[in-house]
Amino acid sequence: MKTRAITGFFFVIVMLGSFFFGHYPFGIFFLLLMLLCLREFYGLIKQSGASPNDKTGLLNGLYIYVVFALITFQNIAPYHKLLFLLPVTLSAVFIQELFKRSTTPFNNIAYTFLGLIFVCVPFTFFHALAYLTGGFNFHYPLAFMLLLWANDTGAYLVGMKFGRTKLFERHSPKKTWEGFIGGVLISGGVALIIGHFYTELKWDQWVIIAVLISFFGTTGDLIESMFKRSINVKDSGGILPGHGGLLDRFDGLFLAAPVVYTYLYLITN
Repeated sequence: MKTRAITGFFFVIVMLGSFFFGHYPFGIFFLLLMLLCLREFYGLIKQSGASPNDKTGLLNGLYIYVVFALITFQNIAPYHKLLFLLPVTLSAVFIQELFKRSTTPFNNIAYTFLGLIFVCVPFTFFHALAYLTGGFNFHYPLAFMLLLWANDTGAYLVGMKFGRTKLFERHSPKKTWEGFIGGVLISGGVALIIGHFYTELKWDQWVIIAVLISFFGTTGDLIESMFKRSINVKDSGGILPGHGGLLDRFDGLFLAAPVVYTYLYLITN
């Protein structure tokens, strides 16, 4: 428990620092986090017996994140032209498989692309939250993380105290409907506090975002649990002592970040 608390404390401090020290630390921190999560994902796939093209996948993940980070940071033509290289870099996943002696080449290709879709794309959307209003503004991504943490904490505490009805026992035996509702309510309460300080949105819009994060964050958690159970793994990794892997800590972001970005883009434009 002590190790878990110390690890969590220092990780949160570093993450908060990436928000407050400007767009370069923010972009670099979440780029590294995305690459570590993607590496962890490919490592889990390998445990199931498949052979994804992990190095090619990581390079493509790096390229996708950086290109879209440049476009969101400064929306100019030269950066848009970099998008036309994506078909070339992504084709390397197929070409590499030609030189491998594998009985299931398209499984390997599919898992490689799944990592990019499941891990890289959500982090790209999350990074873009900071540039919805043009220049760098850490309010949206920071609020996202606070609401996600509030939902997870609320679901855990309420579920431990009042949880009776299983939410999705087949994939996550400990999750309950009572915990889910508690997470939504506590996340909504935190949204009201955020709305008092971050006035870019009205309080009811922050609450809507909290509900979206609670629903899609919990769904992302369930999907990651389903994924781990399918390959008979308890923790996604051991990079964070006492916390398991990074995928375990950020699974709520994978579905919620694209949805929240879409909602914010629509209401702010």
